[in-house]
Amino acid sequence: MSIASSDVPVYNASEPTGGDVFSVDVNAQFVGFEFHYTYLVFCGFIVWLIIPGIGLLYGGLARRKSSLSMLFQSLMVAAVTTFQWMFWGYSLAYSRTAGPFIGDLANFGMQGVLAAPSGGSAVIPEIVFCLYQMLFCACTVQIVVGGAFERGRILPSLIFGFFWATIVYCPIACWTWNSNGWLYKLPSLDFAGGGPVHISSGWSALAYAFVLGKRKHTGDKSHGRPHNTTLVFLGTVLIWFGWFGFNGGSALNASIRAMLAAFNTNTAASTGMIGWVLVDFVKHGGRFSVVGACEGAIAGLVGITPAAGYVSVWLAAVIGFLTAVVCALCQNINEWLNIDEGLDVFKLHGIGGMVGSFLTGIFATSSVSMLDGLTSAPGGIDGNGIQVGKQFAEITAISSYSFLVSCGLLYILKYIPGMHLRVTEETELLGLDLDQFFDEQIGDWGLFEELERKHRDMIITGTHSPASFEVQENDKTVSEPKSS
Repeated sequence: MSIASSDVPVYNASEPTGGDVFSVDVNAQFVGFEFHYTYLVFCGFIVWLIIPGIGLLYGGLARRKSSLSMLFQSLMVAAVTTFQWMFWGYSLAYSRTAGPFIGDLANFGMQGVLAAPSGGSAVIPEIVFCLYQMLFCACTVQIVVGGAFERGRILPSLIFGFFWATIVYCPIACWTWNSNGWLYKLPSLDFAGGGPVHISSGWSALAYAFVLGKRKHTGDKSHGRPHNTTLVFLGTVLIWFGWFGFNGGSALNASIRAMLAAFNTNTAASTGMIGWVLVDFVKHGGRFSVVGACEGAIAGLVGITPAAGYVSVWLAAVIGFLTAVVCALCQNINEWLNIDEGLDVFKLHGIGGMVGSFLTGIFATSSVSMLDGLTSAPGGIDGNGIQVGKQFAEITAISSYSFLVSCGLLYILKYIPGMHLRVTEETELLGLDLDQFFDEQIGDWGLFEELERKHRDMIITGTHSPASFEVQENDKTVSEPKSS
């Protein structure tokens, strides 16, 4: 049965919840379409795996003394974002009576969000659509807070995440995916979140790092190095798997187009890995990097996100490869910008998202988008060259809005009494985990006990070297305090 069939469910504004459950069977309107929402809710379940995946990835990239905070934030961000989405986030992004820039509060507190056909797809109950889109928001906020890497306090980052989702993510999601949004009507082509997820998170993480300032570097060998490559690998595996639901579900139906999007997802991740590894192989004299391979896969996934349901399989391979190569060649972007964004969020998601969006405008073809029986989306390859310009409009609007509003929000929080965005220099040298958690650490307790003993000795003797001392995670040694 085609999703364009005339007997698809129809939204009734007089019954916003889908009907009175005491007088009608609200399931009856979806008879024959059950496989669509069953498929989408399954995609939502596997998208959830991206959340711990990002936590493991970030935790592995961090130094051990600040790794636990990244794991903790991954689940806490998801929890805070869930509340935000239920409170007003969904309404601000997807209310049917939204304006071109932001939604209203018609669905405030989940009012009317239940069994009616959703605004995204008539064959998807609104509660399923709401769940699926909520997970997109959670993943995006988690990417953003990576900008606070190794020096940002956890509580302010969660408060920032709540308000960032409200005034940055929700408006951009409304622009892009709400049928009333200005980018939707332009139209820009964004299948699964190149703009709302990746470009916005990349620029916002850069803003976070900019406002916090650079990390303190005292010459320790572990600075800027991942403490656990295994965690990076496991996190990437979960992210790659979760991305099948991220892109595969964004057709909002179980059509052949959705299946092609899933195929393109794996293709771009694979060619992205090949592209990044080739760059590393040339730059480093024929040697490889596990972290580089993982970053290449993620770059490929980011690049294909806006294009997954618009391009053919071989062009998906090209997009993944080119996105990863561009990102790999921007290895020194932090030095160029003089901003310490240590998790490469801007490089992978910001730059990768912009490259993917641009290439979508070139390579999109109606022969792919029409696989759902409904959507015609020609790009430059179909002779619709103006689409590339529309993609530039999306890129510039989302980039500038995300960076400027994020900076403004962070500066407001920074100057609220008691709302310290950044830990003290002493805490940063000791590690966030000792300061932000009680009775929990990653690694050998003996090292941390020795570190605390030396810290107490310094206080007693009055030694206050700015260099302090440092746990060397890589060689498992504790260095002596350095002289002033």
